Amino acid sequence: MSVSRPEPIRVLHADGRATTGLRDVAVEAPVAIEVEGLGYAVMMMTPRDLDVFALGFMLTERLADTAADVEDIDVFEAEAGWIVRVALAAHCRPRIHDRVRHRSSDTGCGLCGIASLEQLARPVRQRPPRPAVEPAAIFAALAAIRAHQRLNAATGAVHAAAACTADGAIAAIFEDVGRHNALDKLIGAQARASAGSAFTLVTSRISFEMADKALVAATPLLVGISAPTSFALDHARAHGLTLIALARSDAMLVMNDPFGAFA
Repeated sequence: MSVSRPEPIRVLHADGRATTGLRDVAVEAPVAIEVEGLGYAVMMMTPRDLDVFALGFMLTERLADTAADVEDIDVFEAEAGWIVRVALAAHCRPRIHDRVRHRSSDTGCGLCGIASLEQLARPVRQRPPRPAVEPAAIFAALAAIRAHQRLNAATGAVHAAAACTADGAIAAIFEDVGRHNALDKLIGAQARASAGSAFTLVTSRISFEMADKALVAATPLLVGISAPTSFALDHARAHGLTLIALARSDAMLVMNDPFGAFA
């Protein structure tokens, strides 16, 4: 499946020159998520790694608790986009019937399947562990991640979520036009492989949804290159998620450090 396509462009330069050429544009496609035969969401996203996205999405939506709860994922292309059909284990099926509703989202997807403010207080199954990471490892990951963002290098239009080792190496990375989708892809891939990471690095702001997904995955440390929102910070503090934001090559902000790991 193609994730970028060349488009003709005209470049206007400050000195008055005009040049023409081609530029890769990130492909954005509608992806319909069907769970147990019911429409759950239509996501606008990069049509790649849709199987691990679906697994991560089921986990972060609390429709499944473990990778084993997702019995089957079927991905196929339709005339208008893509369809992902998910089958859940029997004990999880009542959740989809309780919460399903038809909705559409843009790339700034909100909280899928949530119909009221009261439902925001969804349980977090476990508190994240203490991060075992030195600041030097985070700076190393920041220096390394650009080389791994191949789709963004071509298009300049996608976010990334990366699993990083304790020494700052990029162990896995997923890109998508939606920051939530990139993180769900990473979470799904880690769940499928029963793999964790020392910390997760995202090339975006840290919204409530991003913090919540990190908590579902029991991420020891969430690092973002942009700032957190107030709701995300409150959520991280309430559930013990270590949070570092505005992480750049020369400095980073420790926003929540419940274990004193960076004291």
